[in-house]
Formats: sequence, structure tokens, C-alpha cells
Amino acid sequence: MVNNSALAVHGSLAYDDFASPDWYMYETMDPETPQDDMSPSVVPGCDPTIPYNLYHICMAPVSLAVLIALSLLVKRKSLCKNCWNGVPGLLSPVNFLEAEGHQGLVAAVFGILFSSLCMLVLDEDPLPLIASSSQHHREYWKIMALLYYPAFYYPLIACATIRRRAGYFAGCLLSWCHCAVHIWQKVDCPQSPKIYRYYSLLSDVPLILCLVVLSVWYPALLVSSFTQEKPAPQEILGSGYYKEYLKTILAKRRHKRSSGKVSLLSRAQMYLRSYIYTPQEGFQVPLKLVLSVTTAVIAVYQVALLLLVVFIPNIQIVRAGMTKEITVLLVQFGVIPSENAGGIPGDMAQELHTVKHYLWSLEVCYICSLVVSCLLTFSMLLRSLVRHRANLKALYRGAVLDVFGRARVLHPSQQALVCWMSFASFQTAFACLGLLIQQVIFFTCTVGFTFLVVIPLQSGTNMHLFKILENMWPFWLTLVLAVLVQNLLAHFSFLERGPLQKELTNRRALYVVSYLLFPINVLVGVLAAVWRTVISALYNAVHFCQLDISLLNRGVEAFDPGYRTYCHYLTVEVSQSHPGMKAFCFLLLQLPGPERQPGLKPTDMEEGIQLMQPVTGMLRVSKSKQTRARWWLAYTLLNNPSLLACRKAVLCDPTANGTQPRPARP
Repeated sequence: MVNNSALAVHGSLAYDDFASPDWYMYETMDPETPQDDMSPSVVPGCDPTIPYNLYHICMAPVSLAVLIALSLLVKRKSLCKNCWNGVPGLLSPVNFLEAEGHQGLVAAVFGILFSSLCMLVLDEDPLPLIASSSQHHREYWKIMALLYYPAFYYPLIACATIRRRAGYFAGCLLSWCHCAVHIWQKVDCPQSPKIYRYYSLLSDVPLILCLVVLSVWYPALLVSSFTQEKPAPQEILGSGYYKEYLKTILAKRRHKRSSGKVSLLSRAQMYLRSYIYTPQEGFQVPLKLVLSVTTAVIAVYQVALLLLVVFIPNIQIVRAGMTKEITVLLVQFGVIPSENAGGIPGDMAQELHTVKHYLWSLEVCYICSLVVSCLLTFSMLLRSLVRHRANLKALYRGAVLDVFGRARVLHPSQQALVCWMSFASFQTAFACLGLLIQQVIFFTCTVGFTFLVVIPLQSGTNMHLFKILENMWPFWLTLVLAVLVQNLLAHFSFLERGPLQKELTNRRALYVVSYLLFPINVLVGVLAAVWRTVISALYNAVHFCQLDISLLNRGVEAFDPGYRTYCHYLTVEVSQSHPGMKAFCFLLLQLPGPERQPGLKPTDMEEGIQLMQPVTGMLRVSKSKQTRARWWLAYTLLNNPSLLACRKAVLCDPTANGTQPRPARP
């Protein structure tokens, strides 16, 4: 990591050179000294051929024009239904509660949006349209940027919502323009003076990858629109998944006979399946979960990259600039052990090597703890996907107590809607903070273990921890013997094994031993309390990014904002997107109507599924078809957990069943 020429140059410098306040600046280092690749040496500012502000000034009007054109193409009937056949309205970005659309495309757009928001946190000009913003107004521009970037990338996701060739063509042009400009800017200026020379390039990797995905996805959609056959007019968009789910649920499955003994290999496979998400036939992860996991992974990457480039280059600069004169100060303060009498600077080569070895150990501990934190966070996110699927399937079949632990009515509310909207954002924020907490804890633990155990065993010095343990061996021996004696007495003397169950015996001796060992058990309790603190901190730090479990007790889990958000999210998803309910409703909508009468159309649905035709102009249908439709509807209402809250009110209404209301009694 450090070459010999750099050490020779820095070692020959006088002490007065390091006494000045500018010795740590990068400019004072010898220009002939080769810099390490991770060291943030001076990088001149680079102006790309296409500046960022010019790129946004040109693309923002283009994006707005595309959005207006698509809105005029797809007219909405939300304001005036009888005027001009509807008025144009704002395009919906994506149907979050429907199993339709392309989840990969939507996840890529959200990845682009979140990556752009991560970069504006450290940018001097957070709003690209305004260059050279002052420090006083910078925070205001950051708030404006939080609203600007979602609007800027809005057409990228709206082009796929209308499901027309014009939208796919516009999506191709926009995605290609965004991708070409970002790649050209990074090729033109791969280095930047911000934090680390390659930080800007590395932080843009998720954004460029998501743009590449869009640049490939939109042309594929455009080509498939020409080659794919048009769906039948009576086919409802998104009904395919619900039918497949219903077929999977109703299919007869052969139950495998499990043997009484479970092998070790099967247990290991079951344990791995609980952490690795594998697709299952007939089940599709909701779009909100896909978005939450995508943005959480990008957030973990951005935070880990920032932690890496902030610490590692600086510690390498300190290690490369360490000289014998600074080592003398460390020896005099007792930080570094020395065998030289008086700490003579001419005989400090071994101590200088020790200091650099300590700094290198810090670097290794930091990298190892960061890698472990990232791996644990990714594994917890994958495990949360497995738990999400299990919870959704349990709620679909009505097992509310298996998920929430108490009875809960699955119907939307004001708080539930707010939590549903913010679920993906909460998951991203919790993943970021969880990674930071894990990094602090694991780095502290690895540094303590390295400098208290590993390095003393290697060098034979600084054996303070081992000396303390050696002096306290009677104490540890007493605790071990006390715990061992209590277990042996409880096993052989205080329990009598009867034919049915175990019973207490020798109660007098039990009381005597409990009294005599009370003081020693207090010391054992202190160790148990320390272990409880450590294991609680580690468990909460590792599972901090999981919103499907509460870090609080069952009685106070409502005070956990993450778990409360997750519970309300499940409530909205199950009540509004139950696949069994929608499958039955789609079957009812596609029933063949009577002769000379068109059946129900998907356009007759507004904010729900209308199963009854208007009273005006209603024609009589055959008795068998009407009975079959009502029986299917009643079956759905009775067995669907998402409709239990409104079942009684619907069935008590006589007009809902097609009967005439009785006159009121006088």
C-alpha cells in the first residue's frame, strides 16, 4: 500500500515542517511522490461538454411537452363527462394497487429518482437550473429540488402507463437522451474534487444502470406492441394474474408424506429458504414491496460508498505521512510501546513500523465491518421479502391472528392510507440508518478485539486484557463452579423423575442452596445483564431495517413507527388488492350477457368494481345466470377477509340483492 520512496521522502523531513498548520494539506506533499490510488490528491475541476444546468434547461421543457402531449392523447373524464368527451388530466404514474404494468420499469424509474436525490445532498448547486447558489439560499434550493426531480422524471414512468405506441416511442427518446447525456458526462469528466476523485463516478453507477434498463425496456415494449396480438375487448387489463392465483389456490395438490426424522441437510435448506426469496407459482410480490427493496438496496450502496471514501483515503494519508518525529510524541504519551530508552528519534524505526501497522489494522477493521454490515443488511432485506409473502398469504386466507397477534379489521383508514403512501420511503430510510448503526457497532467491536486480543498475541505487548483476566481467575472460577453446581444439583438431587412427569424433591436442600448461593447469583446476574444488553443491541441493530418485525414488546409495538407503518400497509394492500376478490369479480364481469345485450365493460368501473347494471334500461336476464352471479357474489362476500368489514352492511341492504324495498310500517 505504501512504497519505500514515499517513506524515505517523508522520513527525511524535519520536525519544523510538521509543526506548521499546513503540513496535512495535500499541496505540501512532494509532487514526485507517487500517490496511492485511494488518496484524494488534488483533482482539478472539470467542466463537461454538456454542463448539468444546460442539460436540465433543455430536457425539462422537453419532458413537460411530452407529458402534455400524452395527457392530450389520453383524455380523462374526471371533470366534465359530457363536455368534449372528457378533459385532459394528469397521467397516473403507475397503478400501485393493481397487478398490471411492468414492475422492473417502475423500479428503474424510482431508482433513477432516488439516485438523483442522493447526489443533491452533497452538491453545491442542489437545483440544476440555478448555478452558483449562495450558502444562504442553498437549503431553500434543496427543498425545491425535492419537488423538481420527481417532476423531471415523471414522463419516464408515465410513458408506460398509457400502454400505447406513442407513449413507448416517447419513452424510448427520453430514456435514450437521459442515458446518453449521463454516460457522456462521466466519460468526459470521470474525476471530481468532491470527497474523492472517483466518488461522483461511483455514486452515479445505480443511476446509469437504471437508465440503461429503461433504454432497453422501452424499445422492447415498442417492438412487442407491433408483434403482439391485441387482447380481446372483453378482457380486463391485469386479470391474468388474479386468474392464475385463483387456479393455483383451487388446484388439488398431493400432500407429501413426511417422515418422522428430519435430516440435517433438510434443516439447512429450510433455514436458507427463510433468508433467500424464491418465486412461487401463482403469487406476485406487490409493486410497493418491489420499490421499497430497490430503493433500499440503492440507499445501502450510496451510504456504504460514502462511508468508504470518507475514511479510507484519509487514514491512508495519515499512514503515509507518519514520520519518526510524530512517533516520538506517541511514545512519550504511552500510545506506542518502545524499548528505546528516552525515545531517541534515531532509533525509532521499529516504533514507526508499529504505528503504521496499527493504522493499517484500523483500515482493515473498518473495511471488514463495512462489508459485514452491508451483507447483513442485504440478507435482512431478502428475509423481509420472504416474511412479506408469508404475511400476505396468511391475510389472504383470513389468518389475521397469525400476522398481527390480535384481532384487526382489515379496512382502509386515514392513518392506513398515510402509512401506505410512505411505506417505501420508510423502508429506504430505515435501511440507511440501520447500516450506519451496524457500522459503528461492528467497527467498535472489531477494533476492540484487534487491539485487545489479536495484536497483543502477535507482538507480546499491551497484554492488559489478559493480565486482568489472569488476576481475576478466582472470580471467574467461582462463577463457573456456582453455575455448574446448581445445574448438577437440579439434575440429580432436586428433580424426581416419575412415570408421568418430573416432580420437585429435597425441598429443604433446595431452599438452603438457594439462600447460600444468593450473593454469587447476583454476580452471575450482572454478567447476564451485560450479555442481555449486548445481545439486544446487536439484534436491534441487525434487524433495524426490517419493518415486518417490531423492536419493542408486544404490548407497546404501536409505538414503533416502522412496524406500525408496515401493519397499515398490509391492511390497505389486502383490503384493496385481494387477488381472490378480484378474480371472482373479473369472472362476474365476463359472464356472457343475454341475447342482443352487451355485457359489462371494464370502463363501467370507477374506483371499484360495479357488479350491478344501472336500473334504467335494465333488461331481464335468465333466471339461472342471475342466480349463478348472485351465488358467486355471496360466496365472495362470505369468504373474503377483505370484505368482512362491509359484508353485513351490504347484505342487509335489500336493494343490493336486486329486491324492491318494502314499504315502511305505519
